[in-house]
Amino acid sequence: MKIYTVGGYVRDKLLREAGYDVPFGGDRDWVVVGATPKEMLDRGFTAVGADFPVFLHPKTHEEYALARTERKTARGYHGFVFHTDPDVTLEEDLKRRDLTINAMAMTDEGQIIDPYGGMIDLRNHILRHVSEAFCEDPVRILRVARFCAKFGDFQIAEETMNLMTLMVQNGEADALVPERIWSEISRGVASRHPLNMIDALARCGLWAKLFPVDPKNPVMRETLSKAVAAGLSLDARFALMTSFCNTPEEAQHTAASLRAPVALQQLCGCFLTLLPLFEKAADTQSIASLLERGDVLRRPERMSVMFRMWETLSQKPASNLKKAAELWRSVDAGAVAKAQSDPRRIPMAVRTARLEALRPLFTISEKTGDQSHDGRQ
Repeated sequence: MKIYTVGGYVRDKLLREAGYDVPFGGDRDWVVVGATPKEMLDRGFTAVGADFPVFLHPKTHEEYALARTERKTARGYHGFVFHTDPDVTLEEDLKRRDLTINAMAMTDEGQIIDPYGGMIDLRNHILRHVSEAFCEDPVRILRVARFCAKFGDFQIAEETMNLMTLMVQNGEADALVPERIWSEISRGVASRHPLNMIDALARCGLWAKLFPVDPKNPVMRETLSKAVAAGLSLDARFALMTSFCNTPEEAQHTAASLRAPVALQQLCGCFLTLLPLFEKAADTQSIASLLERGDVLRRPERMSVMFRMWETLSQKPASNLKKAAELWRSVDAGAVAKAQSDPRRIPMAVRTARLEALRPLFTISEKTGDQSHDGRQ
């Protein structure tokens, strides 16, 4: 029995040694060569794999997988039959992996085993598939695009891009499971260079199947770049991208079709709905409409996210809007209600009190200036 560290842990270790700012952490993957399931159990490991033998270490609880090969039997992520045997070699196991930079192994002594040229591609900043088996798993298209977003200056090998394009054209990518799409897309959008992911997906033709926004839209690209520079969250970045959809319904449907969390789906639709109100927000009445439609009383955190999104999109400070939200929420509705003898007048009285709370901040004027949101589709 021989045990090796494999995959992203080895890749990131080599990248750090080359000067890349790659954080420590994440799972450490292990491959066991020359063992049977019984031998693993006899050593105190716990079996957890459903599709193929994976075992938890008795002390560290890290995952150890038996070396395996795989055979494609149907389209999609689950269309594989796995074969494990003590005779399966490390090289055979590594050959089934997606990219050469992920197909390296390391011994306990730190020796790198690199049968497919991963170190050369790492030095040359190339994302290259290991074998033709790459085209059997459509998730790998998304993974390659995500690595473009993660590493920034890595380029996709031409032959790998050709395979990705073929997978889209022949319908293999149609078997992608929405949850897997969101898993990769969300990590790419949250990375340092999300535009690189968009460009990779656009080149192979998959972007058009996922997102109804022109990937070359200069305003969208500039907005996303500013969102990254401002340190906006994944939710804010993604919702800003969907703000370039044609309608709020399209924005929300796009997020739903990718299986984004429900709260993010709602944020996408809400922000695009509120954009005209953001553009007009310059007096008490227009700001009141914005705060009411944005449901600031029940969802103040979401409103705060949208303020930051608006600042990024318009490049104008939202300090007055943020203060207005605080003032609107500060009104004691209970006290106002107690002062009313007629219960029917309570809603209007509370709203009037909130409007009065805003008046010191804004001069009533319709001269709001040009705050149009150019560049949306």
